[in-house]
Amino acid sequence: MPYPVSISNFGGGIKVEPSVVANCSVSLTMAKFLQTKVKEAAQKHLKTDITAMANGSGYVCRPRHGTQKLSEHALGNAIDIMSFTLADGRSVVVEKTTDKAEADFLAEVRAAACGPFTTVLGPGSDSDHANHFHLDLADRRPGVTFCQ
Repeated sequence: MPYPVSISNFGGGIKVEPSVVANCSVSLTMAKFLQTKVKEAAQKHLKTDITAMANGSGYVCRPRHGTQKLSEHALGNAIDIMSFTLADGRSVVVEKTTDKAEADFLAEVRAAACGPFTTVLGPGSDSDHANHFHLDLADRRPGVTFCQ
C-alpha cells in the first residue's frame, strides 16, 4: 500500500475507534465525508453531532469474499463503518432499524457516500455487509460508482 496512514481522528471532533490504517486517498475522502455529509445528516435527523465512528476494518490483506481477486481492503483503499457515536451519548449501529430517525440518518449517509466513494455497500446489499457500510475508492471508469 503506498503511503499508509494510521488515523485515530478524522478532524472536526470525529474520533475513529479503533484507529484505522488506510491509504491517503481514502483517508482524506473519509475525513471530508464525515465532516460534511455525515455531520449534516446527524444534525438533520438526530438533532446532534457525531463524535466518533467505529471502524470495522481498513487495511486487511485478503481477497474479496469467494474470489481470488484482492479486496480493496488489501490495497488500504477501503474503510468499513460499524457505527456512529453521537454527542448526546447515543450510538447508531449500521444495521436495519425500526427507529425512524436512525433509519433516515443511515439512508442519507449511505446515499451521500455514492459519489465521493466509488463503492458503497451496506445492509441489504448482501449478507457480508449486513452490519456495516463498506466504502472504497476502487478504480472505475470516470463517473462510475457501484452503490447497493
